[in-house]
Amino acid sequence: MASAEEIIDWDEAMQQCGEDEEFLHELLNDFRGELETQLASIAETIQNPGEAPYHLIMRAAHVVKGAAANLMCGQLRTAAMNLEQTSKQVHEAGGTSAPQDIQAQVQLRYSELQVAVQNYMELLKTLNI
Repeated sequence: MASAEEIIDWDEAMQQCGEDEEFLHELLNDFRGELETQLASIAETIQNPGEAPYHLIMRAAHVVKGAAANLMCGQLRTAAMNLEQTSKQVHEAGGTSAPQDIQAQVQLRYSELQVAVQNYMELLKTLNI
C-alpha cells in the first residue's frame, strides 16, 4: 500500500476544509460513494463497450481526477489523470478501431486506478471514516 501521505495529503486537505476535520471526514466519505459510482461506470463500459466507450471512460476518470485533486488525494488524482489521458488518446485514435495494444493501455491504467481506490478505501478504514 502507498503511504498515507501519498494517498491523502492530510494537512493540505484540512486547509481546504478550513481546518474542520468533521467536514473533511464527510467529504472523504462522500468521495468514497462517488468512486464506487465512477468505477462501476468504467467497469460496465469496459464489459459492454457500446458507442464511444473511451470517451465515457475519459469522462468518468475526469470526475475522479477533479474530486481527488480537491481533496488532496494525490495517488488517486494521478491514476485518474493517467486513465483520462490514455482513454482520450485511444478515443482520438479511433476508439474500438484503434490497435489492440493501444486499447490495452486503458485496461492497464484502469488497473492502476483500482489499486489507488483500494489504497484510499483501506486508509479510510484505518481512519474510521
